[in-house]
Amino acid sequence: MVMHNNTHSSAVSHHSAVSHQPLAERLRPRTLGEVVGQQQVLGEGMPLRLAFESGRPHSCILWGPPGVGKTTIARLMADSFDAQFISISAVLGGVKDIREAVEQAQLARDGLMQQRTIVFVDEVHRFNKSQQDAFLPHVESGLFTFIGATTENPSFEVNSALLSRAAVYVLESLAEADLKQIVAKAQAIKALPAIENEAIERLIAYADGDARRLLNTLETLSITAEQAKVETITDVWLLKVLGERMRRYDKGGEQFYDTISALHKSVRGSDPDAALYWFTRMLDGGADPRYLARRIVRMAWEDIGLADPRAMQMCNDAAATYERLGSPEGELALAQAVIYLAVAPKSNAGYMAYNKAKAFVKADATRPVPLHLRNAPTKLMKQLDYGKDYRYAHSEEGGFAAGESYLPDGMEDPGFYQPVPRGLEIKIGQKLEQLRELNEAARAGKPQQEPEPEL
Repeated sequence: MVMHNNTHSSAVSHHSAVSHQPLAERLRPRTLGEVVGQQQVLGEGMPLRLAFESGRPHSCILWGPPGVGKTTIARLMADSFDAQFISISAVLGGVKDIREAVEQAQLARDGLMQQRTIVFVDEVHRFNKSQQDAFLPHVESGLFTFIGATTENPSFEVNSALLSRAAVYVLESLAEADLKQIVAKAQAIKALPAIENEAIERLIAYADGDARRLLNTLETLSITAEQAKVETITDVWLLKVLGERMRRYDKGGEQFYDTISALHKSVRGSDPDAALYWFTRMLDGGADPRYLARRIVRMAWEDIGLADPRAMQMCNDAAATYERLGSPEGELALAQAVIYLAVAPKSNAGYMAYNKAKAFVKADATRPVPLHLRNAPTKLMKQLDYGKDYRYAHSEEGGFAAGESYLPDGMEDPGFYQPVPRGLEIKIGQKLEQLRELNEAARAGKPQQEPEPEL
């Protein structure tokens, strides 16, 4: 009887411990198949999935915004390879932590089990050069596999020596469907009550692609709903509970994406005052300036394009300025980028060309590369006519091989890119027309005229 009571007590204790775990921990994927999003690296045949399946861990950098699964993927890699997992925070850690990790890795390697070690460094960009260099000899010797996580571009923030020894995997913000999947998983384990679609939409917008932010918010809602004995989370109750934080993010009850749409359309419509108004409204509503920076860069590529290439540079510079100055000083740079985009000449020619090319390739058969365009690094390839009759444009008159074809054999000119008569694209269009005339003349056997100077 005593044993029965002890067993029952143990079971209750275990259930209680699980139910009191943070929601993020309860929903943390235990297998690769449970990971939400990141199919561009984890899907079938994708590079990181292949690395898992190979059975051989390798050092890598996971680069992506907060809350997209960098730590989860690193932990899964350790589980997959039955490796010891050592986590170091570059914000709080230092050389002492690195030294301790090396000692633990040596013990694991030399022990009876001869276990591998994965050393995971969160926010690796915060380590200085000497701290990053401390990993190099141990990565090279194979003592441990190094995995760094960073929200910053590793090309600038990670030492070239360490970067050259690690594969870089780019992780993306979670899509709306991914975040909804997380909400559904939380409901499946009864971690929160029923929730209205409108409330879910607001939570997804607030999370802004960050699973950690979403999970923390869901946990707050769950605890509050249980205390208030609320059976269904409504949008009205959601705003009431989370107060100013949510209300300001979607001030006045408007949907978040309606406001970003208004900003984008004001830029496209060349109205600087309206664009600045919606930009300021979003900041006032609590939108993350980094999210706005990403959207502003996207607008430059989608709606200005090659009509004014300076726009892209200005937006990237504004985003970098915000990272350096933070709020509120850095917001001025983003605001001026918005004004510049609004007054810049507009072109979606590059955007349309890319979409047409994607649609064409998706629907078309796989066409072989013509022989004259193939690389011929070996004698056999040359014997097979790889690269034969290729015309080196720099050796031709005017630096242009008039009449040459660069498309697959039998494929007609698809005309993906059609420059608009605005901004720099006026000159681009004129240049392409001149080259088109030279090609037609060469193919018709007419004498070649030297093309106009380069843009």
